[in-house]
Amino acid sequence: MRRASSIASWSAGAFVIAAALITVHARPAFAADDVAAGQALYQSKCTGCHSVDADRIGPRHRNVVGRKVASVPGYAYSPALKKLGGVWTPARLDRWLSGTQKMAPGSKMYVEIDDPTQRRLLIAYLKSVSK
Repeated sequence: MRRASSIASWSAGAFVIAAALITVHARPAFAADDVAAGQALYQSKCTGCHSVDADRIGPRHRNVVGRKVASVPGYAYSPALKKLGGVWTPARLDRWLSGTQKMAPGSKMYVEIDDPTQRRLLIAYLKSVSK
């Protein structure tokens, strides 16, 4: 009797873990609330220099996630950013936003967003306007 209840208890526990994993994997990468909050942050912190669809002081951000660094045609990137190379991934954008001059000394951008939640929300928005 004791063995049967142990098996039943183990099975129930495994079911709960499996259901939790399915729920986590079924969830979208960023919640709609995160995207909306990220858009608000973008408008307050970024639009002085950037736009989603037009180059301004800084390059446009449409499709930035997954784009090669320093690759918007016609935009005059700093030598520091051209030298950086690679692709803008969410992890790389997080590092960039935490200290642009630490990542690419001499780049045109001088931003440090210390709050990881703000960086995550900004990246959620940037991802939402990317392919």
